[in-house]
Amino acid sequence: MTSPSGLIEPLECPSCGSRFTSQERFCPDCKLPLITRSDDDPAAGVSDRHRWARKIKPQLAEGRLVQVASAHNQAEAEFIQGLLLEEGVPSLLRRSAGFDVPDFLAAGPRDILVPVSGRDTAREILMQAELIGPPDPVAATVAPARLLAGLVAALALGALIIWLATLVIH
Repeated sequence: MTSPSGLIEPLECPSCGSRFTSQERFCPDCKLPLITRSDDDPAAGVSDRHRWARKIKPQLAEGRLVQVASAHNQAEAEFIQGLLLEEGVPSLLRRSAGFDVPDFLAAGPRDILVPVSGRDTAREILMQAELIGPPDPVAATVAPARLLAGLVAALALGALIIWLATLVIH
C-alpha cells in the first residue's frame, strides 16, 4: 500500500506488532495476515475485511477449490461460510449449475467451496453441526482410467457377442 506521500507503507502483524515489507502476506511467527497501520492512528488499517482475514488459518488456505457442501439459498450458504470462518477455514460461495441466472438474486442453491488443504477440517466442522452426513464409501469416485478400461472391455464383449450371434445365424 502507498501512503498519500507516495511511499510504500510497511505491513504490520496485528498480533505481535512486527513490521514487514509489502512482499510478505503472513507473519511467520503468528501466522496472521499482515495489515497496514499508520503511526498516527493504530486502528486505521483494521477494517471488517482485515478482521475476517485474521481469522483465516494460512495452512487451510492452500490448493485448488473443492466443493464441501451445498445450501438451499444465499442465507444458508452465508451461515455455513460463517461457521467455517470461525474455525479458520476460508470459503467461497458459488451459484449451483443451472441456477447461475442473475434473475434469481439470493434464491437458488449455492455450492460452498474451500481450498483442498481445508477440505477435511471443513467436512469435520459441517458434520459436527449436522449439516452434512459422513461420506458414503459406496459413492466413492471411480478413477477415469479405470472407467475407460471398463467401458472398452464392455464394448469388446458386446462386439464379441454380436459376432458370435451372426455366425450362429448363418
